[in-house]
Amino acid sequence: MDPPTMAGACSLTLPTDPAHIQMSQSDSAYKIVETLRARLGPGAVVTDGDGLASRLEDWRKAHRGRALAWVRPSSLEEVADVVRAARAHGVAIVPQGGNTGLAGGATPTGSRPQIVVTLDRMNRIRSLDRIAMTVEADAGCIVRAVKDAATAAGRMLPIGFGAEGSATVGGMVSTNAGGVNALRYGTARQLVLGLEAVLADGTMLRGLRGLRKDNAGYDWKQLLIGSEGTLGIVTGVLLRLVPLPADRAAAWLTVDSPGQALRLLEMILDHLGESLMAFELMSAATLAKGEEHLGGAPPLSGSPWHVLVEVADSAGDTAIRLEAALLAAAEAELLVEAVPAPSETRREHFWRLRERLGEAELMAGPSAKHDVSVAVSDVPSFLEAATEAVHTLDPGLSVNAYGHMADGNIHYNVMLEGRTVPVDLINVTVHDVVADFDGSIAAEHGIGQSRVAELERLKDPGELRLLRTLKRTLDPDGLLNPGKVLPVEGPG
Repeated sequence: MDPPTMAGACSLTLPTDPAHIQMSQSDSAYKIVETLRARLGPGAVVTDGDGLASRLEDWRKAHRGRALAWVRPSSLEEVADVVRAARAHGVAIVPQGGNTGLAGGATPTGSRPQIVVTLDRMNRIRSLDRIAMTVEADAGCIVRAVKDAATAAGRMLPIGFGAEGSATVGGMVSTNAGGVNALRYGTARQLVLGLEAVLADGTMLRGLRGLRKDNAGYDWKQLLIGSEGTLGIVTGVLLRLVPLPADRAAAWLTVDSPGQALRLLEMILDHLGESLMAFELMSAATLAKGEEHLGGAPPLSGSPWHVLVEVADSAGDTAIRLEAALLAAAEAELLVEAVPAPSETRREHFWRLRERLGEAELMAGPSAKHDVSVAVSDVPSFLEAATEAVHTLDPGLSVNAYGHMADGNIHYNVMLEGRTVPVDLINVTVHDVVADFDGSIAAEHGIGQSRVAELERLKDPGELRLLRTLKRTLDPDGLLNPGKVLPVEGPG
């Protein structure tokens, strides 16, 4: 998303639209606007118009909040100044990246005076080292731009997800994004070598050393990764790159059941090992919504479940090796049909069909979304148990299920389609099944504000106490992203 034009957006008049800000606030809270404009310049503090409005609602339009201003610092020092000013004026900060999250983690709540802070003016790729295989970037860089820069240098940033064209590096780190390549390379947590950040008291942390080995004290960056902006604001990131694969191959497959898909995964791993990049499971019903709302049919039909598999390495014979693995799987009756991608264009087409499923679901109507993970071997049993539980509530509810089967992450979404079952009841029902499998209710989308109550209900009490202790220690005033991940306590 391009930053909105700032011309005409610098009026000193505070917004009166209820959608912007209509809450009881102290004079001190209002004065933060003047303070920040004096420090950052008037164009960096937006208080009215469409610019601010665009920052108050999430991508799904499921959450909408209120804020005094949208603030756009342009350096580490300016971010620290914003944090100190907010603390002095008793105003909370909602860090926001590309605003592509699915749990409301970057949307203000309006529960107290708040400002939205984005780093879209901090969007430089600072350096790229082909030998060390690292890239250092501002947190406001778009993920795809960093990936393209790595590719141009003959390296790869091995993370991929549908929103990478608008999501920022800071958002990717703050949510510990996963995506389709987590099977081979892990989540953002495994790719971060160093962080630059600002804590709730304005302390600046400069940890972009890029060391592969460093046991000098606690690894504090791991606290900030996945914390959704509740413990600090990430301003710069040093990321690990990998060699650019010389050869890729993909195929679209159909199977009779998730159980068959699991056995197919086992055979492909036996044949291809670490060459396996992705193994995506999609229900036929989910793909049908994509075809209905966005056009374009999947290359195969007639089976209830589909799989997109991709392999990549430097051997140069991936297509031959993948074909051999699929022939063996067919002989073992572990797949119904297979269509290899004969060209890069066809491979990219397969991935477009997969990546648009979330958008198609949004167009199809409201749903109860669940981003869950269970042990890989438990995915078929989980899908069966969760669907049985949902149909106990209402046999007419339909399930939209797809995701990263090879790492156990399934987006298990229930389409409401005019049914009267409360969303909260559906959520509790699905999450109870997840708990039965000792899984997680937030695999890669985070807790945000959508799942706070469920985390409180299901998290181990000892773990929950530790989370609260960390929050109170690093942010005792509840300044950073109140109401996200943990319930608001004290000043927050």
